Amino acid sequence: MSQESLDARRLLCPLPVIRTQDKVKTLQSGDELTVFCTDPGVMQDIPAWCRINGHQVIDTRNEDGEYIVVLEVG
Repeated sequence: MSQESLDARRLLCPLPVIRTQDKVKTLQSGDELTVFCTDPGVMQDIPAWCRINGHQVIDTRNEDGEYIVVLEVG
C-alpha cells in the first residue's frame, strides 16, 4: 500500500475530480490518495465519484481554506 498526494489547488469543478480520476488510474487497490483542493465543491463531488467508482473516502476536512479529501483506492 502506498500513500500518494495530488495537488488540485486553484482548479475549479470538474477538474479536481478529473485529476483525481487520472491519478487513481495509476494506483493499486488499497493505495491511499490525499487530494488538496481550494474548490469547496470537491467536498461533495469527490465522495460522489468515489461511491460510483468503488473507492472509499477515509477523511474529508477543511484546513485554512483548503479542502482535503483522503480516499482509499478500491
